[in-house]
Amino acid sequence: MKLASQTQSTDGHQIPVVERPWAEAEAPKASGADLPPYDRIKAMILSKAIPPDTKLNIDKLARELGVSQTPVREALQRLEGDKLVVGKKPRGLWTTPLLGERELRDLIEVRLLMEPWSARSAATDRATNPGREMLAEIERFVELGELKHQGYALASHDVAFHDMIFHAVGNTFLHDAFRQLHAHLHLFRLYPADLDGTHTIEEHKAIAEAISRADPQAAEEAMRAHLFAAMDRFSLGLRHDDTLSSLGTVRSQVLGPPPSATGAVSSHKETS
Repeated sequence: MKLASQTQSTDGHQIPVVERPWAEAEAPKASGADLPPYDRIKAMILSKAIPPDTKLNIDKLARELGVSQTPVREALQRLEGDKLVVGKKPRGLWTTPLLGERELRDLIEVRLLMEPWSARSAATDRATNPGREMLAEIERFVELGELKHQGYALASHDVAFHDMIFHAVGNTFLHDAFRQLHAHLHLFRLYPADLDGTHTIEEHKAIAEAISRADPQAAEEAMRAHLFAAMDRFSLGLRHDDTLSSLGTVRSQVLGPPPSATGAVSSHKETS
């Protein structure tokens, strides 16, 4: 596995670029020695070089990375905070499983509560809103060319793009709550149906343009549409027959039944 020498960093979320095919399944190899162990192990987990729900061998990781066990232990402790690693007493440390259908649905529901409102709030002042910077970030990603198909360029862009909105809103409690979701770290471990970012960029551009022209209603609607589209794309990574129908319940709860629907739409039952 080859790691680039830079990471995309946005307020504590760093996603190293991992130059490997998404579905490649060879064992992780030590490389990218200029990156700290935290970034290198995170890249292995995000790229599935270390598969989900796998026991971690600290001694083996240290030998593969060419470092002592101490920085590996420190890195794994940080990754526990990122919810990419979990301790299972007395069995040691494991990578966390992929999100299940219920977890994906819950995550999208929370984002639907936070992000459309944030996009609307960020679009209120034409002179100070982040629309121009968001469009520049989109252009930066587009100019990557073929590099868009490698590693986590799309994940890095997505982190930067959404973070600009929360930063512009200026509500530190809201921003911290979003960071604690670690949404991008978990969603991009699922198989996305938009590897080159074509659809994501179209949706991001609609959001950025609405914010840039200070159109709060359009910004809110574009963000909501983006989250629903992302929900459909990431749900493909779950590969359960009932996933789309269950996630469709989230859509109906927020938007209501489609115009052609007859009868009431039943709400899903929560289990304790």
